[in-house]
Amino acid sequence: MSSEAEVMAPGLKTVVEDVRELLARRSSDIWPALRTATRAAADFGEMLSLATLRKKAVRAGIPGGSDKTIRLAMTGGSSLYPLHELVQQTIGAQSSTGWWETELWKGDFDNYISEILDPESELYSFKPDVILILPSNQRCVYSGPMTDSQDLQRTEALRQAEDLLNLCRIAHERSGAEVIVANFLPAAEFDPGPFRVRTLGSSWNFRKLVNLELGLRAPSYIHICDAEFLATRYGAARSHDPRAWFETKQLYSSDFAVEIAREVGHIVASLHRSSKKVLALDLDNTLWGGVIGDDGMTGIEIGGTHPRGEAFKQFQLAIVALAQRGVVLAVCSKNDHKNAIEPFENHPEMVLKLKDIACFQANWEPKSENLRRIAQELNLGLDSIVFVDDNPAEIEIVKQFVPEIETIWLGPDPAAYASQLLNSRLFEPRSITDDDLRRGEQYQQQAARAQSMDAGTDMDSYLASLEMHSIISEFTPVDVPRISQLINKSNQFNVTTRRRTEAEVEALLTSPDHYAFSVRLADRFGDNGLISVVIVRIEGVTALVDTWLMSCRVLKRQMEDEVVNEIARLAKLRGCVSVIGHYIPTEKNGMVRDLFPRMGFSLIEETPELSIYQLQTEDFTPRETHIQIDRRAYDAN
Repeated sequence: MSSEAEVMAPGLKTVVEDVRELLARRSSDIWPALRTATRAAADFGEMLSLATLRKKAVRAGIPGGSDKTIRLAMTGGSSLYPLHELVQQTIGAQSSTGWWETELWKGDFDNYISEILDPESELYSFKPDVILILPSNQRCVYSGPMTDSQDLQRTEALRQAEDLLNLCRIAHERSGAEVIVANFLPAAEFDPGPFRVRTLGSSWNFRKLVNLELGLRAPSYIHICDAEFLATRYGAARSHDPRAWFETKQLYSSDFAVEIAREVGHIVASLHRSSKKVLALDLDNTLWGGVIGDDGMTGIEIGGTHPRGEAFKQFQLAIVALAQRGVVLAVCSKNDHKNAIEPFENHPEMVLKLKDIACFQANWEPKSENLRRIAQELNLGLDSIVFVDDNPAEIEIVKQFVPEIETIWLGPDPAAYASQLLNSRLFEPRSITDDDLRRGEQYQQQAARAQSMDAGTDMDSYLASLEMHSIISEFTPVDVPRISQLINKSNQFNVTTRRRTEAEVEALLTSPDHYAFSVRLADRFGDNGLISVVIVRIEGVTALVDTWLMSCRVLKRQMEDEVVNEIARLAKLRGCVSVIGHYIPTEKNGMVRDLFPRMGFSLIEETPELSIYQLQTEDFTPRETHIQIDRRAYDAN
């Protein structure tokens, strides 16, 4: 790769110079400036310059930097320099308040198989949080004739995929780390011409087949850095530089290495924070062209009769695709409510229907206030919402008054709306569970429950009328993705806010020092799905509540009472004489500040950072509820 000075275009120097000036002044503003510049950097030279400035800021001890440290091990079939600089830079910029530092271990050139297979390798003594594996394309070839049978070629592709996945499994089992593995770049040479699509033995088809098997067969702790997809977007011929490979064994071209590093940073960030839950939509000139209050049903642009209308319909189809995998939809519009709902109910070209919208706020109040109402009605934090609008002034007002909410300004051209939304990367799931697919329906059911509560005479009668049934289950392999999802998403009803990866959750299934259970709740309105997670660590004759979280959708339904009943029951079965509960306050979990005392625990120690409560199991009497428990955890029956 070329030097920093040679490859940085003159037009890109301004941002770097701004950061350099902040460094010279030793200003803590350098960290947000670095984050913004890193996220916007488009080429290798600019990114490498920013990495250099970041290292100087660290050496200078400028405050406001590290708020998280990631231990990353990199190993692969190519030279890892200077890719590691780019990866450290993109991981750092994932922070929302400071900078994520990366403690790095790099393997030797093309020694990744030995480094992974050797149990005494430095890879394992480094104790990484994440292992990044970058196999070279030279190891993904079909060596037989292109005229071999497809069965033979498929078998070889599967073998190569399984060999790589097996290395990932060994690395994970020996280190406990999450594993990121890059798949193979697509072939960019014309040879063997159109025949490439007629045989699985061509590099074009064979690499695609190996990549497909890698993705379909990877367990939850293996995360694919999709070099094939990135190269398709970027240009396959531009993604690899043959001279750089022969001279310095660079797997990727300089600028494409930035794209790979950015994707690695994105994957690492996804291990530490969840995707957004709610898409809040403006209406006029966002879901349709025109203003419904002025133009009426016949005047708005939606559907296939003209290009703009078709673009708006395509945008709605993109929104529906997000809703179908669990994104909750809301409307936030300055409009008369009657006018606003009419297209949803009566326009034949509308893809979105009123039943698809979990919360509909159409009035003349500020959108910032309506977004707060949406969060309140859905029992979700403001930071779970993404707001979409075509009006830049409305976007700026929301940024100013509810900065927790992410925003997407769509701009003037509806042809770009669908791609803007789908390329925002705000709704990317690490996994998709059955509960995700039912989430929109569950929020509709929640609205029906709220109406039932409003019509009831008292809370006790209302709870009895719900006809609630619950299943409490020890952690099971099939529930691991949903449990991990809840652990990493739940902020409000969460006593300790401890996060765990899927691999760490999976390890609890066989841990002799823990008992852990999840809770499902259903009632006459429908199934709420998996709504609570509890992890308890056994320390001698004491049961310590490590994690207790619950979906806010089931608040005030007596579910916390049944959870305490189960914690105490299992503690007694394990021979524990007391249960210890910790409350660690955060900006978002104030609703559980008094949870333990409400459940009968006694305060034994309190500091601003931690409150400790105790419950004697011999004195505990199960709390009565209106919930019928159909199964309890670790029940052999």
